[in-house]
Formats: sequence, C-alpha cells, structure tokens
Amino acid sequence: MSNAVKTIGVLTSGGDAPGMNAAIRAVVRTGISNGLNVKGIRRGYAGLLEEDIIDMNNLSVSDIIQTGGTILYTARCLEFKKKEYQQKAAEICRKHGIDGIVVIGGDGSFNGASRLSEQGINTIGVPGTIDLDIACTEYTIGFDTAINTAMEAIDKLRDTSESHERCSVVEVMGRTAGHIALWTGIASGAEYILTTEKYHGDIQRIISKIQDRRKLGKKNHIIVNAEGVGNSAEMAKIIEVATGVETRATILGHIQRGGNPTCKDRVFASAMGTMAVELLCEGKSNRVVGYKEGEFVDFDIQEALSMSKDLDPYLFHITHKLTTR
Repeated sequence: MSNAVKTIGVLTSGGDAPGMNAAIRAVVRTGISNGLNVKGIRRGYAGLLEEDIIDMNNLSVSDIIQTGGTILYTARCLEFKKKEYQQKAAEICRKHGIDGIVVIGGDGSFNGASRLSEQGINTIGVPGTIDLDIACTEYTIGFDTAINTAMEAIDKLRDTSESHERCSVVEVMGRTAGHIALWTGIASGAEYILTTEKYHGDIQRIISKIQDRRKLGKKNHIIVNAEGVGNSAEMAKIIEVATGVETRATILGHIQRGGNPTCKDRVFASAMGTMAVELLCEGKSNRVVGYKEGEFVDFDIQEALSMSKDLDPYLFHITHKLTTR
C-alpha cells in the first residue's frame, strides 16, 4: 500500500448528523492545502458503487459550516457487506484515482471503511452520529446539537404540561444507546429518565412517583424515554389510567437530526476532518479519529469496533438525586 496519497475522497454514510458539513468542509480544504485532489462521493457506499463521484474545490464547501444534514447526501448500503461489492468499490476508487477515503459515519460505516482498507484503499473514519454510541470516543459529531434540540423541545412541552397539569412522556432518539435521553433528561429537569441500558419495565415505580408528587402539589411531570425503550404511547395510556393524570406522548423523532449545528459540533467536526486528512498524508489507513481526555486521537478501526461503551456512570448516578424531590 503506497504512502503517497494524491487524490482523496470523502463520503458520509448512515444516519445524518449536524456538523457533517463542517467535517466535509475541513476534509476538502485541508486536502487542497496539502496539495491533494479531493473528490466527493455522494450517497455513501451506495453512491461509490454507482460512481456518483464529483470533483470538489474550496468553493464547493463555502457557506456550509452552519448547515445541518450533509451536502454529499447519505444512504445505507447492505450490499457493501459482501466482499464482491467491496472489491468493486476498490476498483472504482482506482479507476477515479482515489487512493484515500475519509468516511464520516458510525460503526457500520467504519466496518465498510475497514473492508476498503483490506482492498488497498487507505481509509480514515470520522465519528458522525447523534447517538454518541461509538465506544472509542467521548464525542461524536451531531450529539451536542441533538441534545440541545431535544432539550429545547422538552422545555416547551414543560410549559404546556404545566398549563394543563399534565404528564408528558417524551421519546428521544437512541435505539441502542441512552446518551441522548440521559443528557436531555438531566438538562430539562425530567422527573424520570428511561434508557435502553437501565430501564427494565418497572412502570409501577413511575406511577407511584407521579402519585406521590401529585399529593405534594406538583402540577406537571416529564418522563424522558429513549427510543430503544419505546412504547411511549402505550406507556402514556397506562400512566393516565393508573394515576388519573392526563398524559400525552410526544415522539421528537428526526427533528433531532436536523438544524444548525452548535458551535461545539462545528469546531470539533472541523478538527476531526482535518486530522483525518493529516493521517492520510502520513500514510495511515484503517484508523478512526476520536476524542479522549481532552485530546483528538486515533485508533485502529477494528480495535475501536471491539470496544464497548455504557452510560456515563456519574451522570447516571446523579439522576437518582436530581429526580428525587
């Protein structure tokens, strides 16, 4: 595998996340400043297999750092799990002169990047997912914006819940990871936070807490529920029947993926995109950029994928103190 990278590609894969455009911008401009040709690959691995590849320059990424979504679009590609399609993708890269690729996405995207590396294409992964579920890093692009979006929505729901003396079950994203629920639950002063990792279906405990607080004069109740726990509408019905408190379910859904990225998401995404290109220029491959203990670092992709991650133990610990009142 040659260390002399001359042309690099950049793609976004999997779910979109605010800040991806900042990362794309950093990859393009850092690549150009290092004398590289830069190509954009639209619609992830699916677009790569279809040769949906465009030339990019500094103007291509002007005025995008503040926008959500991804200008390169994104898609999931189940075909890419098969070796024949991985080989085809590598052949397409060589046809277009691409000898290095920056892949912005989550675990599934990194698996694809690792397979491309095996086929002789230098690859670097950049963690872009609102779920914060990549174990090797304390930060993923889009998480900060997503939790602020959810927090602001819950603040608004609190106002109307107070006016109508209601209970609100608010479902946030996070199929297998409860980081969004944990952070937004704490930030919005939720009475109960349900995460995929810790909730085991004890709805009677929630009902008892609502009943106890109602007796003390509390007029509204907010329950933040992770998507992986689900059943928010059914949960709301059970709580209303058991407590007599009017209860509504609100599923925030994909609004958490959109919107202008926060300052943190813009800056951290820019730093990660820049580092990815610098690693390619150093001849590195099969690496993923991460953020640990105040520093931007990189890991072997397979090492990163083998790591596990739980909720922040201290944040989970304090929820018991902050929700007991």
